[in-house]
Amino acid sequence: MFFDSWTGLGRVVVVGVPAYVLLIVVLRLSGKRTLAKMNAFDLVVTVALGSTLSTILLTTDVALAEGVLALALLIAAQFVVAWTAVRYRPFRRAVRSRPTLLVRQGRLREQAMREQRVTRSEVLQAVRTQGLGGLDQVAAVVLETDGSLSVIPTDKTGDHSALADVPKGD
Repeated sequence: MFFDSWTGLGRVVVVGVPAYVLLIVVLRLSGKRTLAKMNAFDLVVTVALGSTLSTILLTTDVALAEGVLALALLIAAQFVVAWTAVRYRPFRRAVRSRPTLLVRQGRLREQAMREQRVTRSEVLQAVRTQGLGGLDQVAAVVLETDGSLSVIPTDKTGDHSALADVPKGD
C-alpha cells in the first residue's frame, strides 16, 4: 500500500523524533565503546538497536516508553558485557575473537587464511594499501578482531610487542 493515513505518518513523526533523541542520549551515556570499531558481538547489538528503533517507529502496538526501555536494555547489556570482558579473561575469550597472524616474515600462512576465510588477494590488497610492493617487505599481517587487516612492514617491527596478543600458531 502506498499511503494508509495521515495519522500513521503523524505517529511516525511524533514517536520517531523523541525515540531518536533518546537513542542518541542513551548512546552518549553508554560511552565511546558502544559504537567503536565492531566485532561480531557489537554488530549484533547494533543491528538489534536499529531493529528496535524501527519497531518503535512503525509498530503501533509498541509504546514509546516500552521502546526506549528496550533500547536502554540493549545498550546496558552491551555495557555489562564490555565491562566484564575487560575485567575477566575467560569471559573476554568467550565473547571476543582473537587476532590471527596471516603473514609472518613475508610468508603467507595458508592454513590460518583458510581457517579465517581470507583470500590471498585480500592480504595482498592490504599490503598494497600500506604502499608496500612485496611480501618481502612485510613482517606481519594480522586479521584483527574487528575483521580489519593490519600490516606491519619489516622496517617498523620494533620489539614486536604489538604482536604480544596474536597467537603465533607455528
